[in-house]
Amino acid sequence: MKILALEPFFGGSHRLFLEGYRRFSRHEIEIAAMPARKWKWRMRGAALHYADLFRGRWREFDLLLASDFLGLADLVALAPADLAKIPKALYFHENQLTYPYREESERDYQFGFTNITSCLAADQIFFNSAFHREEFLGAIEPFLKRLPDLRPPGVGRAIAEKSGVLPLGLDLDAIRAKPRPERRGPPTILWNHRWEFDKNPELFFETLFRLKTEGLNFRLAVAGEHFRETPPIFDHARETLRDRIVHFGFLESRAAYLGLLRSCDIVCSTAIHEFFGVSVLEAVAAGCRPVLPNRLSYPEMLPPETHNRYLYAADAAFPGALQRAIEKAPSFRPRDAERLADTFGWKELAPRYDDAFDAMPRAT
Repeated sequence: MKILALEPFFGGSHRLFLEGYRRFSRHEIEIAAMPARKWKWRMRGAALHYADLFRGRWREFDLLLASDFLGLADLVALAPADLAKIPKALYFHENQLTYPYREESERDYQFGFTNITSCLAADQIFFNSAFHREEFLGAIEPFLKRLPDLRPPGVGRAIAEKSGVLPLGLDLDAIRAKPRPERRGPPTILWNHRWEFDKNPELFFETLFRLKTEGLNFRLAVAGEHFRETPPIFDHARETLRDRIVHFGFLESRAAYLGLLRSCDIVCSTAIHEFFGVSVLEAVAAGCRPVLPNRLSYPEMLPPETHNRYLYAADAAFPGALQRAIEKAPSFRPRDAERLADTFGWKELAPRYDDAFDAMPRAT
Protein backbone atom coordinates (compact mmCIF):
# COMPACT_ATOMS: atom_id res chain seq x y z
CA MET A 1 0.00 0.00 0.00
CA LYS A 2 0.89 3.64 -0.27
CA ILE A 3 0.30 5.22 3.15
CA LEU A 4 0.13 8.92 3.92
CA ALA A 5 1.20 9.64 7.50
CA LEU A 6 0.08 13.01 8.86
CA GLU A 7 2.04 14.20 11.89
CA PRO A 8 1.42 17.77 13.08
CA PHE A 9 3.97 17.39 15.91
CA PHE A 10 7.02 15.76 14.33
CA GLY A 11 9.35 15.44 17.29
CA GLY A 12 10.32 13.08 20.10
CA SER A 13 8.57 9.73 20.09
CA HIS A 14 6.23 10.86 17.29
CA ARG A 15 9.18 11.27 14.96
CA LEU A 16 10.91 8.08 16.09
CA PHE A 17 7.66 6.19 15.52
CA LEU A 18 7.14 7.26 11.91
CA GLU A 19 10.77 7.11 10.85
CA GLY A 20 11.14 3.67 12.41
CA TYR A 21 7.94 2.29 10.93
CA ARG A 22 8.76 3.69 7.48
CA ARG A 23 12.18 2.03 7.57
CA PHE A 24 10.87 -1.44 8.44
CA SER A 25 7.44 -1.51 6.79
CA ARG A 26 6.74 -3.41 3.60
CA HIS A 27 4.47 -0.53 2.57
CA GLU A 28 5.45 2.77 0.99
CA ILE A 29 5.00 5.58 3.53
CA GLU A 30 5.00 9.30 2.82
CA ILE A 31 5.35 11.43 5.93
CA ALA A 32 3.76 14.89 5.96
CA ALA A 33 5.36 16.48 9.02
CA MET A 34 4.95 19.78 10.80
CA PRO A 35 7.51 21.14 13.29
CA ALA A 36 7.11 20.01 16.89
CA ARG A 37 6.07 23.30 18.44
CA LYS A 38 2.88 25.14 19.41
CA TRP A 39 0.94 21.93 20.03
CA LYS A 40 -2.33 23.74 20.70
CA TRP A 41 -2.17 25.47 17.35
CA ARG A 42 -1.31 22.16 15.70
CA MET A 43 -4.48 20.57 17.06
CA ARG A 44 -6.55 23.55 15.96
CA GLY A 45 -4.96 24.31 12.62
CA ALA A 46 -3.30 21.21 11.19
CA ALA A 47 -6.44 19.93 9.43
CA LEU A 48 -6.79 23.13 7.42
CA HIS A 49 -3.11 23.01 6.48
CA TYR A 50 -3.27 19.40 5.30
CA ALA A 51 -6.55 19.87 3.44
CA ASP A 52 -4.89 22.55 1.34
CA LEU A 53 -1.49 20.84 1.06
CA PHE A 54 -2.89 17.62 -0.41
CA ARG A 55 -5.70 19.09 -2.44
CA GLY A 56 -5.97 16.97 -5.58
CA ARG A 57 -3.58 14.31 -4.24
CA TRP A 58 -5.64 12.37 -1.70
CA ARG A 59 -6.57 9.61 -4.11
CA GLU A 60 -2.92 8.70 -4.62
CA PHE A 61 -2.98 6.97 -1.23
CA ASP A 62 -4.42 3.68 -0.06
CA LEU A 63 -4.51 4.58 3.64
CA LEU A 64 -4.31 7.64 5.85
CA LEU A 65 -2.40 7.35 9.16
CA ALA A 66 -2.98 10.28 11.52
CA SER A 67 -1.63 11.04 14.98
CA ASP A 68 -3.64 12.26 17.95
CA PHE A 69 -2.50 15.85 17.35
CA LEU A 70 -4.63 16.03 14.19
CA GLY A 71 -8.29 17.02 14.28
CA LEU A 72 -9.29 14.19 11.95
CA ALA A 73 -12.98 15.09 11.90
CA ASP A 74 -12.07 18.59 10.73
CA LEU A 75 -9.93 17.17 7.95
CA VAL A 76 -12.70 14.83 6.79
CA ALA A 77 -15.09 17.79 6.73
CA LEU A 78 -12.65 19.91 4.71
CA ALA A 79 -11.98 17.22 2.09
CA PRO A 80 -15.08 15.00 2.20
CA ALA A 81 -15.20 13.71 -1.37
CA ASP A 82 -11.49 12.95 -1.58
CA LEU A 83 -11.26 11.20 1.78
CA ALA A 84 -14.50 9.24 1.66
CA LYS A 85 -12.95 6.12 0.16
CA ILE A 86 -9.59 6.19 1.94
CA PRO A 87 -9.35 4.11 5.15
CA LYS A 88 -8.31 6.31 8.06
CA ALA A 89 -6.22 4.99 10.97
CA LEU A 90 -5.64 7.09 14.08
CA TYR A 91 -2.65 6.47 16.38
CA PHE A 92 -2.58 7.72 19.96
CA HIS A 93 0.79 8.56 21.51
CA GLU A 94 -1.02 10.52 24.23
CA ASN A 95 -4.48 11.97 24.67
CA GLN A 96 -5.92 15.20 26.00
CA LEU A 97 -8.65 13.64 28.14
CA THR A 98 -6.27 12.11 30.67
CA TYR A 99 -2.97 13.90 30.03
CA PRO A 100 -1.94 15.03 33.53
CA TYR A 101 -2.01 18.64 34.66
CA ARG A 102 -0.87 19.93 38.02
CA GLU A 103 -4.23 21.66 38.37
CA GLU A 104 -7.38 20.44 36.60
CA SER A 105 -8.31 24.07 35.94
CA GLU A 106 -5.40 24.19 33.45
CA ARG A 107 -7.10 21.66 31.15
CA ASP A 108 -8.77 22.93 27.97
CA TYR A 109 -11.59 20.44 27.36
CA GLN A 110 -11.85 21.35 23.71
CA PHE A 111 -8.71 19.34 22.99
CA GLY A 112 -10.17 16.26 24.65
CA PHE A 113 -13.31 16.74 22.59
CA THR A 114 -11.13 16.92 19.46
CA ASN A 115 -9.64 13.53 20.37
CA ILE A 116 -13.15 12.09 20.66
CA THR A 117 -14.39 13.47 17.33
CA SER A 118 -11.16 12.27 15.67
CA CYS A 119 -11.91 8.77 16.95
CA LEU A 120 -15.43 8.94 15.53
CA ALA A 121 -14.05 10.04 12.14
CA ALA A 122 -11.45 7.23 12.06
CA ASP A 123 -12.05 3.76 10.69
CA GLN A 124 -9.60 2.17 13.12
CA ILE A 125 -7.89 3.49 16.26
CA PHE A 126 -4.64 2.25 17.77
CA PHE A 127 -3.11 3.05 21.16
CA ASN A 128 0.53 2.59 22.11
CA SER A 129 -0.37 0.53 25.22
CA ALA A 130 -3.32 -1.35 26.66
CA PHE A 131 -3.13 0.91 29.73
CA HIS A 132 -3.50 3.95 27.50
CA ARG A 133 -6.46 2.46 25.65
CA GLU A 134 -8.33 1.53 28.82
CA GLU A 135 -7.64 4.87 30.49
CA PHE A 136 -8.86 6.83 27.48
CA LEU A 137 -11.97 4.71 26.98
CA GLY A 138 -12.79 4.97 30.66
CA ALA A 139 -12.60 8.76 30.52
CA ILE A 140 -14.97 9.28 27.58
CA GLU A 141 -18.34 8.92 29.30
CA PRO A 142 -17.38 10.94 32.41
CA PHE A 143 -16.15 13.65 30.07
CA LEU A 144 -19.35 13.67 28.02
CA LYS A 145 -21.40 13.99 31.22
CA ARG A 146 -19.86 17.44 31.60
CA LEU A 147 -21.79 18.59 28.52
CA PRO A 148 -24.77 20.76 29.49
CA ASP A 149 -27.23 18.86 27.28
CA LEU A 150 -27.61 16.87 24.03
CA ARG A 151 -25.14 14.25 25.19
CA PRO A 152 -24.70 11.72 22.37
CA PRO A 153 -25.29 8.11 23.48
CA GLY A 154 -22.96 5.19 22.82
CA VAL A 155 -19.85 7.21 21.95
CA GLY A 156 -17.52 5.27 24.23
CA ARG A 157 -18.81 1.93 22.98
CA ALA A 158 -18.48 2.95 19.33
CA ILE A 159 -14.88 4.03 19.86
CA ALA A 160 -13.99 0.90 21.86
CA GLU A 161 -15.30 -1.39 19.13
CA LYS A 162 -12.82 -0.06 16.59
CA SER A 163 -9.79 0.40 18.85
CA GLY A 164 -6.79 -1.78 19.48
CA VAL A 165 -3.18 -1.69 20.67
CA LEU A 166 0.04 -1.49 18.68
CA PRO A 167 3.10 -0.83 20.87
CA LEU A 168 5.69 1.68 19.77
CA GLY A 169 8.59 -0.01 17.99
CA LEU A 170 12.32 0.43 18.59
CA ASP A 171 15.24 0.37 16.18
CA LEU A 172 17.22 -2.09 18.26
CA ASP A 173 20.18 -2.15 15.87
CA ALA A 174 20.64 1.60 16.27
CA ILE A 175 20.33 1.43 20.06
CA ARG A 176 22.91 -1.36 20.25
CA ALA A 177 25.22 -0.12 17.50
CA LYS A 178 27.97 0.73 20.00
CA PRO A 179 29.25 -1.91 22.41
CA ARG A 180 28.62 -1.29 26.08
CA PRO A 181 31.76 -0.03 27.82
CA GLU A 182 33.30 -2.25 30.45
CA ARG A 183 31.86 -1.37 33.86
CA ARG A 184 34.44 0.20 36.14
CA GLY A 185 33.51 1.61 39.49
CA PRO A 186 30.02 2.05 40.92
CA PRO A 187 26.89 1.58 38.77
CA THR A 188 25.42 4.53 36.89
CA ILE A 189 21.75 5.30 37.55
CA LEU A 190 19.87 6.89 34.66
CA TRP A 191 17.02 9.43 34.62
CA ASN A 192 15.91 10.01 31.01
CA HIS A 193 12.37 11.39 31.33
CA ARG A 194 10.83 14.80 30.74
CA TRP A 195 11.65 17.18 33.57
CA GLU A 196 8.04 17.62 34.62
CA PHE A 197 5.92 16.97 37.68
CA ASP A 198 4.11 13.89 36.32
CA LYS A 199 7.41 12.00 36.25
CA ASN A 200 7.68 12.55 40.03
CA PRO A 201 11.34 13.65 40.11
CA GLU A 202 11.05 14.50 43.81
CA LEU A 203 10.74 10.83 44.79
CA PHE A 204 13.64 9.87 42.53
CA PHE A 205 16.11 12.50 43.71
CA GLU A 206 15.13 12.42 47.38
CA THR A 207 15.78 8.67 47.29
CA LEU A 208 19.24 9.31 45.87
CA PHE A 209 19.93 11.91 48.58
CA ARG A 210 19.01 9.30 51.18
CA LEU A 211 21.08 6.52 49.62
CA LYS A 212 24.08 8.82 49.37
CA THR A 213 23.72 9.72 53.06
CA GLU A 214 23.56 6.00 53.89
CA GLY A 215 26.87 5.44 52.11
CA LEU A 216 25.78 3.67 48.91
CA ASN A 217 28.14 4.25 46.03
CA PHE A 218 26.63 5.14 42.65
CA ARG A 219 26.94 7.55 39.75
CA LEU A 220 24.14 9.51 38.13
CA ALA A 221 23.24 10.46 34.55
CA VAL A 222 20.30 12.82 34.02
CA ALA A 223 19.00 13.32 30.49
CA GLY A 224 15.50 13.99 29.12
CA GLU A 225 13.73 16.95 27.59
CA HIS A 226 13.08 20.01 29.70
CA PHE A 227 11.41 23.33 29.15
CA ARG A 228 11.65 26.90 30.40
CA GLU A 229 10.18 26.05 33.79
CA THR A 230 11.40 22.90 35.49
CA PRO A 231 10.75 21.52 38.99
CA PRO A 232 13.18 23.09 41.51
CA ILE A 233 14.35 19.64 42.61
CA PHE A 234 16.60 19.43 39.51
CA ASP A 235 18.74 22.40 40.57
CA HIS A 236 18.88 21.02 44.10
CA ALA A 237 19.94 17.61 42.79
CA ARG A 238 22.64 19.09 40.55
CA GLU A 239 24.22 20.68 43.63
CA THR A 240 23.61 17.92 46.19
CA LEU A 241 24.80 15.09 43.93
CA ARG A 242 27.50 17.00 42.04
CA ASP A 243 30.20 14.50 43.07
CA ARG A 244 28.16 11.62 41.59
CA ILE A 245 27.04 13.19 38.29
CA VAL A 246 28.50 11.99 34.98
CA HIS A 247 25.95 13.83 32.84
CA PHE A 248 23.20 16.36 33.56
CA GLY A 249 21.06 17.84 30.79
CA PHE A 250 19.33 17.27 27.47
CA LEU A 251 21.36 15.70 24.65
CA GLU A 252 20.59 17.20 21.25
CA SER A 253 22.39 14.42 19.37
CA ARG A 254 20.56 11.12 19.07
CA ALA A 255 23.89 9.29 18.76
CA ALA A 256 25.18 10.91 21.96
CA TYR A 257 21.95 10.02 23.76
CA LEU A 258 22.14 6.37 22.72
CA GLY A 259 25.79 6.33 23.75
CA LEU A 260 24.79 7.56 27.20
CA LEU A 261 22.17 4.80 27.51
CA ARG A 262 24.81 2.18 26.70
CA SER A 263 27.06 3.55 29.46
CA CYS A 264 24.41 3.31 32.20
CA ASP A 265 23.50 0.35 34.40
CA ILE A 266 20.12 1.09 36.01
CA VAL A 267 17.10 2.96 34.64
CA CYS A 268 14.40 4.12 37.04
CA SER A 269 10.89 5.47 36.81
CA THR A 270 8.90 7.07 39.59
CA ALA A 271 6.23 8.36 37.19
CA ILE A 272 2.70 9.02 38.29
CA HIS A 273 1.61 8.99 34.66
CA GLU A 274 2.98 7.27 31.56
CA PHE A 275 1.12 6.37 28.37
CA PHE A 276 3.86 4.09 27.05
CA GLY A 277 7.38 4.71 28.40
CA VAL A 278 9.63 4.75 25.34
CA SER A 279 12.56 6.33 27.22
CA VAL A 280 12.57 3.48 29.75
CA LEU A 281 12.24 0.86 27.02
CA GLU A 282 15.14 2.36 25.07
CA ALA A 283 17.33 2.20 28.17
CA VAL A 284 16.31 -1.40 28.83
CA ALA A 285 17.08 -2.27 25.21
CA ALA A 286 20.50 -0.71 25.76
CA GLY A 287 21.15 -3.05 28.70
CA CYS A 288 19.99 -1.10 31.76
CA ARG A 289 18.32 -2.96 34.60
CA PRO A 290 14.81 -1.50 35.10
CA VAL A 291 13.44 -0.32 38.46
CA LEU A 292 9.82 0.55 37.68
CA PRO A 293 6.50 0.99 39.48
CA ASN A 294 3.94 -1.79 39.20
CA ARG A 295 1.40 0.51 37.57
CA LEU A 296 0.63 2.47 34.39
CA SER A 297 2.00 0.87 31.20
CA TYR A 298 5.04 -0.74 32.85
CA PRO A 299 3.58 -4.17 33.74
CA GLU A 300 2.72 -4.85 30.10
CA MET A 301 6.22 -3.81 29.06
CA LEU A 302 7.85 -6.69 30.92
CA PRO A 303 7.16 -10.45 30.92
CA PRO A 304 4.95 -11.40 33.91
CA GLU A 305 7.59 -13.75 35.32
CA THR A 306 9.99 -10.79 35.74
CA HIS A 307 7.60 -8.47 37.60
CA ASN A 308 8.80 -9.48 41.07
CA ARG A 309 12.36 -8.72 40.00
CA TYR A 310 11.92 -5.37 38.25
CA LEU A 311 8.67 -3.79 39.48
CA TYR A 312 8.13 -2.24 42.91
CA ALA A 313 4.70 -2.21 44.51
CA ALA A 314 4.33 1.41 45.70
CA ASP A 315 6.30 4.61 46.11
CA ALA A 316 7.35 3.60 49.62
CA ALA A 317 9.05 0.52 48.13
CA PHE A 318 11.14 2.47 45.60
CA PRO A 319 14.16 3.21 47.86
CA GLY A 320 14.53 -0.46 48.77
CA ALA A 321 14.15 -1.57 45.14
CA LEU A 322 16.79 0.89 43.96
CA GLN A 323 19.16 -0.06 46.76
CA ARG A 324 18.90 -3.73 45.80
CA ALA A 325 19.56 -2.89 42.15
CA ILE A 326 22.68 -0.94 43.14
CA GLU A 327 23.96 -3.75 45.35
CA LYS A 328 23.33 -6.40 42.68
CA ALA A 329 24.74 -4.36 39.79
CA PRO A 330 28.12 -6.16 39.72
CA SER A 331 26.44 -9.48 38.99
CA PHE A 332 23.71 -8.20 36.65
CA ARG A 333 24.14 -9.13 32.99
CA PRO A 334 23.12 -6.35 30.56
CA ARG A 335 21.97 -8.94 28.05
CA ASP A 336 19.26 -9.98 30.52
CA ALA A 337 17.86 -6.45 30.26
CA GLU A 338 18.24 -6.32 26.49
CA ARG A 339 16.16 -9.48 26.09
CA LEU A 340 13.25 -7.78 27.85
CA ALA A 341 12.97 -5.32 24.96
CA ASP A 342 13.60 -7.71 22.06
CA THR A 343 9.88 -8.11 21.31
CA PHE A 344 9.55 -4.33 20.82
CA GLY A 345 11.95 -4.17 17.89
CA TRP A 346 10.55 -2.83 14.65
CA LYS A 347 11.59 -6.02 12.87
CA GLU A 348 8.94 -7.80 14.91
CA LEU A 349 6.38 -5.02 15.22
CA ALA A 350 6.36 -3.55 11.70
CA PRO A 351 4.72 -6.68 10.21
CA ARG A 352 1.99 -6.39 12.87
CA TYR A 353 1.34 -2.81 11.80
CA ASP A 354 1.41 -3.78 8.14
CA ASP A 355 -1.06 -6.60 8.71
CA ALA A 356 -3.37 -4.41 10.79
CA PHE A 357 -3.46 -1.76 8.07
CA ASP A 358 -3.92 -4.38 5.34
CA ALA A 359 -6.94 -5.73 7.22
CA MET A 360 -8.75 -2.39 7.31
CA PRO A 361 -11.75 -2.47 4.96
CA ARG A 362 -11.64 -0.42 1.78
CA ALA A 363 -14.65 1.58 0.61
CA THR A 364 -15.99 0.58 -2.78
